[in-house]
Amino acid sequence: MEGLKPFLQGLMPDNRTAALLTGAACGVGAVVVVVQRISSHQKTMDKIQRARNRRTESLDQAEQAVLRYKASHPTTDTAHILTLSLSELTKQLQKGALTPDEVLYSYMEKTLHVNKKLNCCTGILLECFDQLKTLPSNKEGLLYGVPVSIKENIEYKNYDSSCGLVVYLDQPAEKDSVLVEVLKRQGAIPFVKTNIPQGLLSYDCSNPIYGQTLNPHNLQKTSGGSSGGEGALLGGGGSLLGLGSDVGGSIRIPSSFCGVCGFKPTTGRLSSQGVKPVYRGQKAVLSSPGPLAKDVDSLALCMQALLCDHLFSRDPTIPPIPFNLQIYQSSKPLRIGYVESDGYSQPSPSMARGIREVKALLEQAGHTLVPYSPLKVSYVLHELIIRGIFADGETSLEGGPVDSSLKTQVFPYTFPTWLKKTLSLLLKPLVSLSFRDSTVSCQLTMLEEIWLHTRREINYVVFFYQDYIQETIAYWKRCNIDVLLCPMLGPAYNFLYCGKVTSVLSYTILYNLLNFPAGVVPVSTVTVKDEEELKHYTGCYQDHWDKVFKQAVSGGEGLPVAVQCVALPWQDELCLRFMKEVEQLVKHSRK
Repeated sequence: MEGLKPFLQGLMPDNRTAALLTGAACGVGAVVVVVQRISSHQKTMDKIQRARNRRTESLDQAEQAVLRYKASHPTTDTAHILTLSLSELTKQLQKGALTPDEVLYSYMEKTLHVNKKLNCCTGILLECFDQLKTLPSNKEGLLYGVPVSIKENIEYKNYDSSCGLVVYLDQPAEKDSVLVEVLKRQGAIPFVKTNIPQGLLSYDCSNPIYGQTLNPHNLQKTSGGSSGGEGALLGGGGSLLGLGSDVGGSIRIPSSFCGVCGFKPTTGRLSSQGVKPVYRGQKAVLSSPGPLAKDVDSLALCMQALLCDHLFSRDPTIPPIPFNLQIYQSSKPLRIGYVESDGYSQPSPSMARGIREVKALLEQAGHTLVPYSPLKVSYVLHELIIRGIFADGETSLEGGPVDSSLKTQVFPYTFPTWLKKTLSLLLKPLVSLSFRDSTVSCQLTMLEEIWLHTRREINYVVFFYQDYIQETIAYWKRCNIDVLLCPMLGPAYNFLYCGKVTSVLSYTILYNLLNFPAGVVPVSTVTVKDEEELKHYTGCYQDHWDKVFKQAVSGGEGLPVAVQCVALPWQDELCLRFMKEVEQLVKHSRK
């Protein structure tokens, strides 16, 4: 053994050699990490490019199909077809005055034109051309021959529903969503998928795969989101009926920004099977699929078509409640609550004017208007909504680049754990001063928590959430109102502001929390006077968020102004009836 010691000592490296070996190992490790990151980045970019190529190919094929059809059918009156309302169009199709081919190719041509201008489509559903050949000849479907656009996260067989996330690319749906199945059963023709924000996490409409969607009324403004592609396509005239989804205003905001009608039904009224969420376990703020259209009658017809026996049999979790036409067509005077401000976010001048003008029209028409103030808005937003939505720390964005529209919103989540905890402690005292200044603190606090409803379901959500709903309904009953008129966020924002100011979502997201049906009706446009008054806007708190909101909506002259109509849960037909009343009164006042 003694003889081995010199031998072993000879094998031991000296200090200089050891240092060189250690440095070499570190260098190799660094190279491996860099190579892995480069490889991962390249794979990500390859997936994005494949998705873009698929979109380009589908658009090119659709364009060629339109050119062939126009060459063989030169007498098709596309301009006339595009002017028809949905009710007028369905009548023409039912009696044979128009064919489904004429209608589909007319809207396909318009969609291709609008997409070149607004970048609102993620791909053409090329199977729509084959569907023309298999449409039932009996024409019994309520939407027979009607082209319908669908939001990208609504599953259609053999197409991705990426939600704007690279990680979900190259995973085509194995079957149609239930809503797509029902649309087809009613004779409708889904023909295009429309753009969304990354992860459905913003009320902008931009993602690293398909880019930014523009507003049809002003190309320097956003279309809103998350159903922003739908809003832009409808507002640009490329579709007359679309399906979106709403969790916080995702149907209503783009409808407002783009000047169309949109409806968020009571959650559970329509099937969500095949409507892809990002947060599968998130229950604090409920999502709901719903229609967007050019007018309220189109929304009602869509709901009537979807609420059929086929829907109830395909998804037995949906209560078998057909659409009640009697309630929708009622002319009974209403007792209407109206909200001028929720005390948390001051409406822009055009938002406030929209409420005043519609209130006056409703009173002139014989309805009774009573003031209404939403309960505990600041507290509810902090304790339930923000905590519920941001509980996962935006982990859904992992595995790909973050879109520029989201960088401000997700910036706190990039901090190391020790810094998150430190900042959370330092920012906590601000809660007592202004909740809106403590949003970052709330986000940082929630980063290390799991879903709110799984951790605190018994002692927090069930008691407080249900208590708040019951308290709101009791207050509604004390006010003795049928429906509610509320300000609707607008006008459309300048780019990159949606991620900077979330406080104004109080006007929309509250009704997701309450699960009240809510819809949007355009009633006016921004005037020179509105813009002048905006210069003196200070907001409710005179804080950073009020200043950012003022910047976001500036330069909006001529953009659409909308109001929001709300009803109690499961009174969807009454909500639509109220929307129709507002729409008709505004139309008559313009004449």
